[in-house]
Amino acid sequence: MKKLLIPDMHYESVFSIDIGILKQNGIEGIIIDIDNTLVAWDTKEADEKALNFIKSLQEENLKICMISNNTRKRVEKFNEILALPAIHKAGKPKTSPFLKAMKLLQTDKKNTAVIGDQLFTDILGGNRIGLFTILVTPISPKEFIWTRFMRKIERFVLKKIIK
Repeated sequence: MKKLLIPDMHYESVFSIDIGILKQNGIEGIIIDIDNTLVAWDTKEADEKALNFIKSLQEENLKICMISNNTRKRVEKFNEILALPAIHKAGKPKTSPFLKAMKLLQTDKKNTAVIGDQLFTDILGGNRIGLFTILVTPISPKEFIWTRFMRKIERFVLKKIIK
């Protein structure tokens, strides 16, 4: 179980990810979380930083699919400008939304990365099927009550993993 919670990489911010390293690892497709990964969880639309990051991935010919446990309305509103393939109410860490995203991207587990801010959804889900996983520090400390509870467990697990 411990191995399933260890990301391949960790960055303080999604915006500091080295795209060159992704390319060196053969990554062609990116499955990315929205809330507290690209924007704060209560930000309704993609801001300039998120738009520029997505554009930089696209300029490197990386395919992108957003995947979120949030509602259809939330995901569609966020995706209005981006117009990316997107999966709402994903139920991460189930494997099915990750497999669906790879089908949409026309990628496979050898050339797909998952980027997200949560160990027990993004990283666990990606690792369960052997994807390249990248954990980022959440953008905002402000979150749903359930997520705040899970963050306490995450911090405990991360301390154990780091040892």
